[in-house]
Amino acid sequence: MSIVSPFYCDNGCRVKLGKDITINKGATLLSAGIIEIEDGVLIGPDVRIATVNHDLKERHHKFYFKKSHNQKKNAWICIGAIICPGVTIGENSVVAAGAVVTKDVPGNVVVGGNPAKVIKKI
Repeated sequence: MSIVSPFYCDNGCRVKLGKDITINKGATLLSAGIIEIEDGVLIGPDVRIATVNHDLKERHHKFYFKKSHNQKKNAWICIGAIICPGVTIGENSVVAAGAVVTKDVPGNVVVGGNPAKVIKKI
């Protein structure tokens, strides 16, 4: 396992890390909910992974939803990607640089864009 500093995480006890993972510099994990990073996952620099969200009607209050996040084996999340609450990244999938992932990503695909969409199958 390799985590390059600086690394930001607000609730480390809610993050589950697998074997042989790499988290590059500037990554931020907002982990009010569970974040599970399985074996062989690569996370590029400045990636943001969030498990919290505010209610649209009560967004100025401290109410928020906690949604789990999971990155399956051998996923690769490229530089500057943002993974929104409740999203699962499928096994062997690649999230392109700068992508904003708002929905689950199936296994063995490349996704990119804002919002992220499947670009091709691997």
